[in-house]
Amino acid sequence: MAELESRNVGKPLREAREEVALAARCFRFYAGAADKAGGSTVPVAAAGLNLTLREPVGVCGLIVPWNFPLVISAWKVAPALAMANTVVVKPATQTPLTVLRLAELASESGLPDGAFNVVPGAGDEVGDALVRHRSVRKISFTGSTEVGISVMKLAAEDLKRVTLELGGKSANVVFADADIDRAADAAVWSVLGNAGQDCCARSRLFVQRPLYESFVQRVAERFRAVILGAPLDESTQMGPLISKSHRRRVMEYVESGKRQGARLLCGGRIPETAELTDGAYLEPALFVDAGAETRIMREEIFGPVLAAAPFDSEEQAVALANDTTYGLSGSVWTRDLGQALRVAGRIRTGVLSINSATSVHLEAPFGGVRHSGIGRELGLAALDTYSELKTVYIDPR
Repeated sequence: MAELESRNVGKPLREAREEVALAARCFRFYAGAADKAGGSTVPVAAAGLNLTLREPVGVCGLIVPWNFPLVISAWKVAPALAMANTVVVKPATQTPLTVLRLAELASESGLPDGAFNVVPGAGDEVGDALVRHRSVRKISFTGSTEVGISVMKLAAEDLKRVTLELGGKSANVVFADADIDRAADAAVWSVLGNAGQDCCARSRLFVQRPLYESFVQRVAERFRAVILGAPLDESTQMGPLISKSHRRRVMEYVESGKRQGARLLCGGRIPETAELTDGAYLEPALFVDAGAETRIMREEIFGPVLAAAPFDSEEQAVALANDTTYGLSGSVWTRDLGQALRVAGRIRTGVLSINSATSVHLEAPFGGVRHSGIGRELGLAALDTYSELKTVYIDPR
């Protein structure tokens, strides 16, 4: 399965193995939750008994992106099935293979026919039909903000439930008292994982001024040492982008950063080595002194590009982190617990890590605010989005 996902997306085999394991844990988690998510009794002013029942929503349309097709399918399919719904999954046109294999495995394991369905195809054909279909009562979409807005508009025509996990431009805030080595390693892999094709990527790096110059140099050294290579090569740390057309889009941002005055410290070039010329490879790019209004600071690039800038005070760090239309994830690095809690409470985002670059825990809700989405996936909170609560009152007379 990991090899299939590696070939499917172009991600290094080591990353694909981790994702297969995460998908398996996701199904185990919701299998364990299926018989524990019930209703409750509710005290009311009347003399009778009031209780709630948890019922299935019905048919759930699950639209999955190309960057993490297997894992995100598991995030959606497992809680939906646990709440006794049926699902129709639409994988991205570029990466349908592991979703199709997952459906085969579900059938082999004894899941009833019709419970888990996969319909590959273009978004403007299959996706639109799925969102419009009267039998579908819930849509869960992961993808770009622009497409998410269109999905929400279509779903509104039939008042369908909608969960949207959309784009991001997450901030990585490093204070001068941080653990420098851990923060520098995290600054690299929180933006280069999956070749930067991750909505949680910490693509904006803000470092307190006394530490700024030495820190960005550390990150640059690590960027230059990243091993690019074939996805199935065990030594590969970063594979190609999803396509050459997407690489051209990312390269346009690199050129934009140069034009708008940011300094390219390293990378941003197409490798010239013979074994890397055929794929959509790109050397990871680090920009420093990037202005707040540059495109590389404001827009989601979805590639291996990091933009850095200094800050002086805690107040300024929060302001810089919040200077975005997105709000999905982010990190804060400091040994000062009080400072960490103050900043965490003021940064507007759905997920935030202190002294860590981890965004996803199966047991905890995941999702964004503002243009990063609506609703939550994962954790027990996801079960609420795939079930209806019915209130039943029993009169004792």
